[in-house]
Amino acid sequence: MCLYQDTASEQLHVHSAECGFSSDIHRGERPHSCEVCNKAFSKKSQLITHQRVHSGEHPYACVVCNMAFSKKSYLIPHQRIHSGERPYSCAVCNMTFIQKSSLITHKRIHSGERPYTCDVCKKAFRVKSGLITHQRVHSGERPYACTVCNKGFSQLGNLTAHEYIHRGERPYTCDVCNNTFREKSTLTKHHRIHTGERPYACTVCNKGFIQRGTLLTHQRIHSGERPYNCDVCNKEFHDKSSLIKHQRIHSGERPYACAVCNKGFSQRGSLITHQRIHSGDRPYNCDVCNKEFHGKSNLIKHQLVHTGERPFACPVCNKGFSQRSNLLIHQRIHSGECPYACAVCSMSFSRKSSLITHQSIHKG
Repeated sequence: MCLYQDTASEQLHVHSAECGFSSDIHRGERPHSCEVCNKAFSKKSQLITHQRVHSGEHPYACVVCNMAFSKKSYLIPHQRIHSGERPYSCAVCNMTFIQKSSLITHKRIHSGERPYTCDVCKKAFRVKSGLITHQRVHSGERPYACTVCNKGFSQLGNLTAHEYIHRGERPYTCDVCNNTFREKSTLTKHHRIHTGERPYACTVCNKGFIQRGTLLTHQRIHSGERPYNCDVCNKEFHDKSSLIKHQRIHSGERPYACAVCNKGFSQRGSLITHQRIHSGDRPYNCDVCNKEFHGKSNLIKHQLVHTGERPFACPVCNKGFSQRSNLLIHQRIHSGECPYACAVCSMSFSRKSSLITHQSIHKG
C-alpha cells in the first residue's frame, strides 16, 4: 500500500514512477473501459484480462491435463493439484492448502471469525460464497434447474445430487457395508456410524453428534429455542422434521403404509415398530427381567417400573408419573377438561377409556 501524500502533480508523477504505479491509480481514475459491459479499470492489462470473460479466451493451459485458464494466477494453483504441492500451512493444526485464500478461510474456523453477514437475518458466514448461497433462502432464487423435471435448486451441488435420481445412480459406496449413496457428504456422515466418530460436541453437556445439524438442533434443548411453530395450533418445535410430523395430526396424512395390513402411519419409525407385530420381532429387552418389546420407547417406559422413577411431575400438585401421557390425563383434573364426549347423551370424560365404558350403557 502506498502512503505517499504529496498532492503536487509534478512530484506525484515522479513518485508514481518510483513506486511502480501509474498516477491513475493514485488519483482513483479508471481510464480503461470494457466496450461490452462498460466496467472500468485503472490498468490496461486488467482490461485485457477482463475481456477474456466475454471472449471465452483461456490462453494459459495445464501441460498435464490441458485444462485452460483466463489468468496465469489461476493456472499456478491448479498445477499444484498434479504436483501435490501445498505450500500454505495452518499454524494451529498444520493442515496444508494449495492456495493462500483457502488458508485464510480455514483460519476462521480457529478464530471463529465470520466476516460476511446477511443483511436480512444477520446470520454470519466464514466465506462470501456461503453468504451468497444463503441469501437465496430469502430471495427464493433457484438458479440451477433440472433439465428433466425443471426442479430448481439454490446450489449447483444440490442439482448434481438430484440428477442422480433420474439416472438411478448412487456413485458413492460404503466400503464396510456396501450401502450406496447419491452424495459424497452423505457417505461421509454414514461412515461415522461404523467408526463411532462424533466430531460435533455440545459445549453444555459434551454429548457428541455425527452431523453438525443434529448438534444445532440438540443445543435448542439447552437454549429453549423452538423456532418452528404449527400454523394451526401454534405448538412450537426444536426442529423442522418434528413440525412436519406434527402437522400430519391436523392433516390426517399417513404416508407410511404397512404392506401386510395396510394400516397407515404418520412416521416411518412408527411403521417399522408396527411391522414387528407381524414379524414377531422384539429386539429390545429389559436387562432386569428380560421382558422383550417391539419398540425402544416401550422398553424405556417399562424400565421405569424397576427404577421407580417418575420424571413427569404435575406443576399444580407435584404428583409424579412415569409416562407423559398419564401426566396429561391427570392435569385434566385440575383444568376440568373433558375432551371425550358421548355421541348419544353428550356426557364428556377426561379419559377415552372412561368414555368407552360409559358407551356400554347405551348399548344395553
